[in-house]
Amino acid sequence: MSVPLFQRVLGAEFETLPLAVRTLHTASGHRRYQGQVEVVRGGNPLARLFAWATRLPPAGRGEVEVEIDANGEEEKWTRHIGGHAMPSRLWEQDGLLFEQLGLARFGFRLTVGEGGIVWQVARVSALGLPLPARWFGEVQARELELDGRYRFDVAAALPVVGLLVRYRGWLNIESVGAR
Repeated sequence: MSVPLFQRVLGAEFETLPLAVRTLHTASGHRRYQGQVEVVRGGNPLARLFAWATRLPPAGRGEVEVEIDANGEEEKWTRHIGGHAMPSRLWEQDGLLFEQLGLARFGFRLTVGEGGIVWQVARVSALGLPLPARWFGEVQARELELDGRYRFDVAAALPVVGLLVRYRGWLNIESVGAR
């Protein structure tokens, strides 16, 4: 049996994660999680363009459904927020977790801290062209457990452009639906 993607990327530190975070990242096959999310979007016209290019969700507050297909080598995530689907593909390469999100590809350095997983941008490309990672220093993501519940907090901003998106909320990992 292959080692789950996030466990491969984090190594031995994976075992120190809170139970809710470990549970979400060790299940295999197809599963669905439901919860609540709040999305704030930036108003700059360039922010709207970047949000479109990476399929970021619209502003609002409400239900979220996350579908994850994990086959051991990669994971396909589809976040359903307010009638909007935000698909992405994740895989491990060179010790980083890569995520293809629309026209952009991000390479994240994952660390364990702040009570969960901290995602930091190490590489970025758009349409196959590399971009300076320093432009993405204000892209921050965390996964943690609070009050026994899996929580996420993602914020993305760019220099000059400002806020692209911030979405945060929780998922009920106990209501896993597998197909």
